Amino acid sequence: MIYQFKEYIPVVHESSFIHPQAAVTGNVIIGKHVYVGPGAAIRGDWGQIIIEDGCNVQENCTIHMFPGTTVWLKEAAHIGHGAIIHGATIGKNCLIGMNAVVMDNVVLGDECIVGALSFVKQDSLFEARSIIVGNPGKKIKEVSDEMIKWKSEGTALYQQLPAEMKQFFIASEPLREIPPHQEKQSGNYKPWRKK
Repeated sequence: MIYQFKEYIPVVHESSFIHPQAAVTGNVIIGKHVYVGPGAAIRGDWGQIIIEDGCNVQENCTIHMFPGTTVWLKEAAHIGHGAIIHGATIGKNCLIGMNAVVMDNVVLGDECIVGALSFVKQDSLFEARSIIVGNPGKKIKEVSDEMIKWKSEGTALYQQLPAEMKQFFIASEPLREIPPHQEKQSGNYKPWRKK
């Protein structure tokens, strides 16, 4: 759902998909080919939220800020299930792992990866291609070309998803039996593994 707050109405490019069970409120600008999953709360009531082209904000994410702050997700940022971004700047083509928390005034350089369940404390600055893990989050090494290729391939799937959702997303009643075409499926996407 899209909600006005005071004089602010979210701006969402027509190529993007906001799940009806997500809440996008107030001073929010969403670019092209952005996917926002169910349960996501993107609340621009005290400041502005900018989500650039090709980003995805997955299920149950929260994006918010302290008063007067801008949250900025740069192009192709990938925000994993359940992550919280509070008053931070996420660089281009970054990956924020599932249930990670990125706090106020954090600035991530381009192509950083924040591990699942990590806590990136307030005012932290990380250079491009940092791998950040732990509580508090610390850089443990550089993102390799192989890792960023894997990340970019995963994000590309999410960049295709808005158009697919617009074409195929239909509220429906459940079936009571498994149809033959649904019995067993396997995808082509392989998770990244170090060899």
